[in-house]
Amino acid sequence: MSEQQNTVTPLRTGTDDPLVIAGVNLGSRLFIGTAGYPSQAIMRDAVEASGAEIVTASIRRVSLQGHGSDTVKILKGKRFLPNTAGCETARDAIMTAELAREALDTTWIKVEVIGDRETLYPDVAELIEACRHLVDEGFTVLPYCNDDPIVCQRLEDIGCAAVMPMGSLIGSGMGVANPANLELICRRAKVPVVVDAGIGTASDAVIAMELGAAACLINTAVAKADDPVRMARAMRRAVEAGRDAHLAGRIPRRGRAEPSSPQLGLVGS
Repeated sequence: MSEQQNTVTPLRTGTDDPLVIAGVNLGSRLFIGTAGYPSQAIMRDAVEASGAEIVTASIRRVSLQGHGSDTVKILKGKRFLPNTAGCETARDAIMTAELAREALDTTWIKVEVIGDRETLYPDVAELIEACRHLVDEGFTVLPYCNDDPIVCQRLEDIGCAAVMPMGSLIGSGMGVANPANLELICRRAKVPVVVDAGIGTASDAVIAMELGAAACLINTAVAKADDPVRMARAMRRAVEAGRDAHLAGRIPRRGRAEPSSPQLGLVGS
């Protein structure tokens, strides 16, 4: 074989298809959480295996002495995306975001305002109020929201740098519950769409990315897996595969069989 024939095209690493949020180029389309791991060492190894550049953490945890501050030290070099987990009002979310800016020296914030303790669904009115205020204060706002195209549009309109609709209930592992909604959100959005919550395994991440998501944020599916490091590695590959499939474009679905080989020229025909 010639030298040209022996050449193998390398797998996509993400550098030729960067995710851009608020002017920042990111090679990885996987965001990973830092809560719920069996140990800090496993958390560190899982984050490394995931290839994620952005890691999320509750500011109420990382701002404390001990375990929380250790997380920041262990993952030094990663871009932290603090979140307002546990907040139930716009006021609380705003105050928590301001604490995050002081504690981690970042204006990036994932805004969560929970309206129901059982389902952990967002309180949309309080969420929009908090996001509007934080955008005006110069924060790079990434809101966790329900999978409603209108809500996502409102959040984009007020200046959020990305929208983060839920795939399904937080921690449920149910995957993408409403693919039609998610596809519509991705198709309409002019900012990155990060699927947040509900992803349970690698195939769920592939589906989210094939629908057009810009990235996936995953925590429980990795942290609570039997082998978090192996699952983190699987999620990394799943997000990459799903993105490539989305860019490649799937064949249309048909209600009949269609042979892949031509029927003309068959032996004996």
